[in-house]
Amino acid sequence: MRPVILRRGLVALFAAAVTFGAITQAQAETLRIGYQKYGTLVLLKAKGTLEKRLAAQGVDVQWTEFPGGPQLLEGLNVGSIDFGVTGETPPVFAQAAGADLLYVAYEPPAPHSEAILVPKDSPVKSVADLKGKKIVLNKGSNVHYLLVRALEDAGLKYTDIQTVFLPPADARAAFERGSVDAWVIWDPYQAAAEQQLQARTLRDGQGIVDNHQFYLATKPYAQKNPEVIKTLVEEVRAIGEWSRANPEDVTQQVSPLLGLSADITRTSVKRQGYGALFLTPEVVAAQQKIADTFYQLKLIPKQLSIKDVIWTPPAAVAKAQ
Repeated sequence: MRPVILRRGLVALFAAAVTFGAITQAQAETLRIGYQKYGTLVLLKAKGTLEKRLAAQGVDVQWTEFPGGPQLLEGLNVGSIDFGVTGETPPVFAQAAGADLLYVAYEPPAPHSEAILVPKDSPVKSVADLKGKKIVLNKGSNVHYLLVRALEDAGLKYTDIQTVFLPPADARAAFERGSVDAWVIWDPYQAAAEQQLQARTLRDGQGIVDNHQFYLATKPYAQKNPEVIKTLVEEVRAIGEWSRANPEDVTQQVSPLLGLSADITRTSVKRQGYGALFLTPEVVAAQQKIADTFYQLKLIPKQLSIKDVIWTPPAAVAKAQ
């Protein structure tokens, strides 16, 4: 009976190995993209051109929505997605936490699409007036750096204000209740607060931050699938160029997805940067400055080297951008 049992065991082991291999292969053939409620990836998802191009490479696309950049990068870190887009600050916090990610591409600056807002009847008239005040924001998001730079520009220290860390929906509720004095937020939440709550813009990013959007991938995925990443960046760039030339079409398409009026959506669309590019030395240097700033403020535990986590595109791809 033993040979029979042994053969059965080998058959079961072989079947398990085949099953495991099939699962692994299926995972390798699925590109999992993380996106936020607003931005170029929303348009790309709706257009469907990426799915068509990648289908020719035998790759399926799976989309997952996240409420903010930090949450999206946590998804990258734990391996639930392969690719996503965030503002300039979340990747710094993610790298500091040991996330195995690579910067793939970036969007041109959009300094007007994030701001420090105050209630319409607030006595606060300048950033300097925020000393000792409560300011709500999403920790580790792009607006975290805007707050640091705005305070510095006004002659204040980061320790001169009280930070309250909440995601956008909860932050808006706190702002409406009057339990905080200011809200640092990005579009389309920013445009919605400006129009629905008549919130005043105390300071946006103009002159102090670039507010780049970065496309990132897990290091293993980017290294193993350069052709998929190449296709992704090409499609993101194409939809961005179309968006820049057709803001009204973008508004009509995105407005119902956001559940916001056309006026609010249009404002957000026009303030966004479009046209994804591979990273330049200047962009890497700007990102390094952000990392150094957060380390000096002891908001991250160690010094970082941004240039060590930049994806190098195939030569032909880099020349074509």
